[in-house]
Amino acid sequence: MKISYNWLSEYLTEIPEPEKLSSILTSVGLEVENLEKFEEIKGGLEGLIIGEVVECIKHPDADKLKLTKVNTGNGEALQIVCGAPNVAVGQKVIVATVGTTIHPLKGDSLTMKKAKIRGQESQGMICAEDEIGIGESHEGIIVLPGNVEVGSKVSEYFTPYSDWVFELGITPNRMDAMSHLGVAKDVYAYLSHHNKKSAPVKSPFKNNFKADNNKLKIEVIIENTEACQRYAGVSITNIKVAESPKWLQQKLKSIGIRPINNIVDITNYILHETGQPLHAFDADEITGKKVIVKNLAEGTPFITLDEKERKLNAEDLMICDGSEVPMCFGGVFGGIKSGVKDTTKNIFLESAWFHPRSIRRTSLRHNLRTDASSRFEKGVDISNTVNVLKRAAMMIKEIAGGEIASDVVDVYLNQKEKTEVVLKNHYLKKISGKNYHPDTIKNILQSLDFEILKEGLDDIRIAVPFSKPDISLPADIIEEIMRIDGYDNVEIPSAITISPAVETAGFEASYKEKVANYLIGLGFSEILTNSITNSAYYTEDVLNNSVKLLNNLSAELDVMRSSLLETGLECVARNINHKNNNLLLFEFGKAYSTSAIGNYNEEEHLCLYASGNKNESGWRGKENKVDIYFIKGVCEKLFRLSGINNTNFKVAGSSLNTFINDDLVAEINAADRNKLEQFSIKQPVFFADINWEKLTANARKIKIEFSEISKYPEVHRDISMIVSKNISYENVERLTKDLNITKLVNIKLFDIFESEKLGLDKRSLAISFTFVDKEKTLTDKEIDGMMNKIIVSYEKELSAEIRKAS
Repeated sequence: MKISYNWLSEYLTEIPEPEKLSSILTSVGLEVENLEKFEEIKGGLEGLIIGEVVECIKHPDADKLKLTKVNTGNGEALQIVCGAPNVAVGQKVIVATVGTTIHPLKGDSLTMKKAKIRGQESQGMICAEDEIGIGESHEGIIVLPGNVEVGSKVSEYFTPYSDWVFELGITPNRMDAMSHLGVAKDVYAYLSHHNKKSAPVKSPFKNNFKADNNKLKIEVIIENTEACQRYAGVSITNIKVAESPKWLQQKLKSIGIRPINNIVDITNYILHETGQPLHAFDADEITGKKVIVKNLAEGTPFITLDEKERKLNAEDLMICDGSEVPMCFGGVFGGIKSGVKDTTKNIFLESAWFHPRSIRRTSLRHNLRTDASSRFEKGVDISNTVNVLKRAAMMIKEIAGGEIASDVVDVYLNQKEKTEVVLKNHYLKKISGKNYHPDTIKNILQSLDFEILKEGLDDIRIAVPFSKPDISLPADIIEEIMRIDGYDNVEIPSAITISPAVETAGFEASYKEKVANYLIGLGFSEILTNSITNSAYYTEDVLNNSVKLLNNLSAELDVMRSSLLETGLECVARNINHKNNNLLLFEFGKAYSTSAIGNYNEEEHLCLYASGNKNESGWRGKENKVDIYFIKGVCEKLFRLSGINNTNFKVAGSSLNTFINDDLVAEINAADRNKLEQFSIKQPVFFADINWEKLTANARKIKIEFSEISKYPEVHRDISMIVSKNISYENVERLTKDLNITKLVNIKLFDIFESEKLGLDKRSLAISFTFVDKEKTLTDKEIDGMMNKIIVSYEKELSAEIRKAS
C-alpha cells in the first residue's frame, strides 16, 4: 500500500523527515518496503532557466532552422539553433543549457551537449512542452509572459508537484492502517509516547453537513442483514461530472491512482484517506427509488463495469434497485448501467459495512480484486460509516456543485458493541518482559483510540475501537503497547532460566542435515519452492485427489502440490532461462493429497533434479551429460550412507523404482516431453522422488556397527555370459544375492555387448565379483567353489551360456 508524505502531513501537527518517518513506520509494525520520490513532472524541471530571445535569423544552410541568440542572465548570450516555427525576438522562453538533463514525455532522458547543427554551433535548446514533460504539444516552443525574470529557474515559475511515497507492507491484521488517517494515528501515538508531547491527529471530519432539500429520497432495504450489517446513503442532485481539481489529481497520482472524474476521484480519495470504500450510483438509473441489499438466484446474469457478463452465485451479495435488478456486487465491483457517466446529473452515494467473509468469497469467485474488496474483507470501521459519507457528500458539493437532496439514510438494525478486553499487569510483564508504568499503558492505548473503561489494582478493562476488528485478546493489547513503545526497548534480563527438554525429533533433524550435507558435497544445491501451485500443471486424474484451495490468493496458485516435480521444474526453468544450464538440485518438502472419503494426507519427500552436464569440458576431457544412471547412483550412495544395503531396483514402465524390503521408497525417472513443454524446458531433466518418511523410518532401524578392515587381500573374478535380452542385470543381481555367499562382498556389471553374432535376441553381460575372508587368505579351491556355485545358478536359472577364453 502506498502512503503520501505530503498527504500524511495534513493530519499531523509535526511530522519527521521522510527517512526518519520511514524508521518510525517500520518500528510500529508498518514495514516500509520502499521509499521513493514522486515527481509530477519527471526531473522537476531542474536545471532549466528562463531566457530571452535577443536575436533570430535564418540558418544559412537550412530552410526550416533559425539561428538565435538567447540571454540567460549569465553574461554573453547563448547561440542556439532552433527549429520551432514560432520563435521570435523578444520572447521569454525556457532554455536547457549545456549539462542540463531534460525528460521528454516520450523517449529517454537527454543531457544537453555542445553540438554543431548544419555547421553552426548550438549551446543548448529552446524547449517545447513535450520536451520537458509539462504538456503534449510539439507545435512550437513555450512562450512565457513578458514580465518573467530572465535567468530565473523554471522550477520556481511552474512549481511542479513532488512528494515522497512510502510503500508499506501491511500485514492482514492491520486493517486500521490501510489509510492515511490510520497511519497518521500510529505516527501520532509513537511521537506522543517517545517525545512526551501530545499533538492529536487533525480530524478531517467537520460537523458541517446539512441537507439542502429532500427532493430525492431513496429508500434502503437490507434483506441479508448478516452479510450487510450497516448501509447508509445520501442523494446529491444537479452535479457536474468533470475533471478533478489539480490538488486532488496530484494526491491520487502520487499513490499510483489514475484520475478519472471528480466523482470517482473523490470516492477514491476518501477510500485512501479513511479506509472506508464508497460507491456512487447514477440515481436516475435506480428504478423505484429503492436500494435493496439481497442475494439473487443462482446464474442471474450481471454485466460489470469492465463490460463482462458474469453469472451470479446464490451467495453473492448484490445491491439492487426497486425492481430487484442488480446494480453492483456489494463492496466489490459496480455494474455498467448504474455507474457514474459523463452525463450523470444526480447520484446516490453509498457507504456500508459488508461482512468480510461474504466479500472475500465473491471477490475470489469472480476474480475481482479491487481496493474496496481488499478493505472490506479485512473489516472496516462500522462506527465511521456515516461520518465518512457526510465528508464525501460535502466534498462532492464543493467540487462538483449540486445540492444535497436528502438526509442521510442509515440502516443499522443490530448495533454492534465494542469488544472489551481485560489486561492484567502480571500477564503484560510475562509476555513483554518489561515493567510498564500504568500511565504509560493508559497513554499509549488512548493515543490509539482505545477507551479505558476501568482501572484496577492489577488490571485494566479496555474497549477496543471498531477500527481494530482483529483485536480481541489480552495478547493483542500487549502487541499494541509494545509496537508503539518499540521492540528494541524491551529490557534484557540479568539472568535467563530455561527448562531442559527432551528432543523428540533429534534423529530426523540430524539425519536430514547429514543427507543435505552429503548432497551438497556431491555438487547439489538445495532449493525451496512454494507448496501452493497451479492446477494447470496436473491432469484431471491427479486433480481428483488433490487439495484445492477455497480462498486462493491468485488464479495461478489454487492447489496444494501433489508432487514436488512441478514446483521443482519451475525452478529448473528459471535457471535455464538465466543461462544456468547445468543443474544439480535437491529439495525437502511435502506433497498433499485427499482420499475418496475426504481425508487429507501430507507426506515428506526428498526430490533430486539433474539436468545438463555433470562436469564442464576442459583440457582433461569433455563434458559428461547427466542421465538416469547418474541419479540412480546418487540414490544408491544415499542409501549406503544411511546404512541401508538391502535395496532393490525394479523397472516399472519408464520408471526405475527402489524398494527396501518390498516397500516402495523412491521413483527415479526422466521428465516426459509434455511435462517439459509445460515449463518451456528444452533439455532433459532427470529426477528422483524419495519418500522421506519411509527412508527415515528405515534409517532409524539401522544399528551402527563397526568392523575391522580385513587384513587379508580381496580377490576379484570376472565372468562373461550370453543371456536373453529379456534378462536384466537386476535379475542377475537378485539371483546372486539369494545364493547367500557370505564371502562375496561386491558384484558389479562392467560391460554389455550386443551383436547378431551372439544369436537372435541375445546379449553378453560381463560381471565382476569381489571376495574376501576376514579370517584368512582365500585359496583358489575356495574361490573356484564359490564361482562354480554362481555359474551353475546362472546356467540353471537364467539359461546363461558362460563364455570362456579359447
